[in-house]
Amino acid sequence: MMKSFRSMRSWRASTALLGLAILGPALPGCTVGPDFVAPLPQMAESRTFLDTGTPVRTPLPVLKGTTSAPPDVDWWRVFRDPILTRLEARVADQNLDVRTATFRLAESRAQLGTAAAAALPTVNGVANIYRQQYSQNGIVSKVTDSGAVPASLTQGLGTPFESYTAGFDASWELDLWGRVRRSVEAAGAEVDASAEARRDTLVSNLAELARDYVQLRGTQDMIRIARANIKVNQEILDVVRTRQQRGLVTGLDTSSAAQQVEAIQAQLPQLQQQEIQQINAISLLLGQPPLALSQELIADRAVPPSPPRVPIGVPSDLLRRRPDIRRAEAELHAAVAQIGVAVAQFFPTVTITGSPQFNALDPGNVFKASSLQYMNVGPSVSIPIFEGGRLKSNLVLQEARQQEAAVTYQKAVLQAWHDVVNALASLKGDQGRRALLQRQVADAQQALSLARSRYTQGVDNFTTVLQNSQTLLQAQTNLSQATTGISTDLVALYKALGGGWENAFPEGGKSLPPLQPTDALFVPQLPSANPQAPSVN
Repeated sequence: MMKSFRSMRSWRASTALLGLAILGPALPGCTVGPDFVAPLPQMAESRTFLDTGTPVRTPLPVLKGTTSAPPDVDWWRVFRDPILTRLEARVADQNLDVRTATFRLAESRAQLGTAAAAALPTVNGVANIYRQQYSQNGIVSKVTDSGAVPASLTQGLGTPFESYTAGFDASWELDLWGRVRRSVEAAGAEVDASAEARRDTLVSNLAELARDYVQLRGTQDMIRIARANIKVNQEILDVVRTRQQRGLVTGLDTSSAAQQVEAIQAQLPQLQQQEIQQINAISLLLGQPPLALSQELIADRAVPPSPPRVPIGVPSDLLRRRPDIRRAEAELHAAVAQIGVAVAQFFPTVTITGSPQFNALDPGNVFKASSLQYMNVGPSVSIPIFEGGRLKSNLVLQEARQQEAAVTYQKAVLQAWHDVVNALASLKGDQGRRALLQRQVADAQQALSLARSRYTQGVDNFTTVLQNSQTLLQAQTNLSQATTGISTDLVALYKALGGGWENAFPEGGKSLPPLQPTDALFVPQLPSANPQAPSVN
């Protein structure tokens, strides 16, 4: 009867444990701490100039040739340069910064898996073989001598024996207050932040490669201009020498003409040095050794021109295309979730543990039902009573980090708006400057031609020819720089707008609704997280 009663108690205990394990996830619980609400960044209106030159108030500056069509994912194709297109296609795979960011994303995903594992039971298998021997002079012998234990049970005292045990230890913390859920939420937000950081790295390196490529072609254009002017001024020098031989001019004109040729020739070594450095900069962006791309890039090509119509999207899409803004939002989300983790630490921790095992002195009997034993089966509760202020300080720390993340997010939004306006202003300024310089170059060429003709005819002195030659060289140099500046401004504009990169790594992003521009820029205050917990910590 006693054996039957014990078996019934064992069966009830096992049934209760099994039922608790099955119904554990459905136990009523709550998630403490504030819930994250995606902030609604709102862009302030900007005062700028349109093509008419009239100051107006507009959500986004409008430039001649810009359209509201969304930028192409491969935005660099607007330059219609096949070499640039080929180079850009290699950035995602070969750039070392992008590869580093990819590994960091893998790290954050692994950390998410670690955080998610805390919501599941922990089970460890146990198996051991012990060889034991009780002392004939120890406590077992004394208890036997006292008569408390029958002598039949302690026969062979002092003789070695072996004990075989196999089973497992299990423990499971019930997430009643949402500490684990908040930890998983924070880790998931960190994964999003890492994904956007990788996307931001790709954005920056794609733009940097395009900028370096445009500047390389600009340097090569400067070399072409210098060589063309050397040729022109060498022709002038030949004319001056011929006139000197005929006694029509003095050696002063010859020396001045030779000095002009030498001054232009002195610019070539510096320009060629810049050319090599810019080729190396592109090589580094593609993870290549110095001069690895020389054969591909050394051939002289024109600066990639900007297209007549530039698609830049609409203001409501700006903040969703910027990966740095999405990264700041994900970091803000993680900071808010960490507040919930800190709040949950004020509450009791409930853990269910158990150690079912099979134990026998004979290895052949280990896995028999009669060898089953279990220990320490049941829940345990840990209540924070005194922590020396650690829990309160940690909560204050997490709230301060949340506010810091909110300010960082606000700055990212504001910085994006500044970047766009500055890029548009630079593009507009360089477009106007190039138009004026084109007319100046045409006038300078005509003036030099007339000055040479008048000098050959003996009507004018050589100083006029020299001055017009210098003016032409400077005007051509300025025009080349302005042309290069327009293309680099366009690259900066696409970078500021986020380009079309939002689809480059779709697994790392989140689908969020578009934003509408208004008159203010703010980040709403998140709810305070004062825990309803015991006052002691």
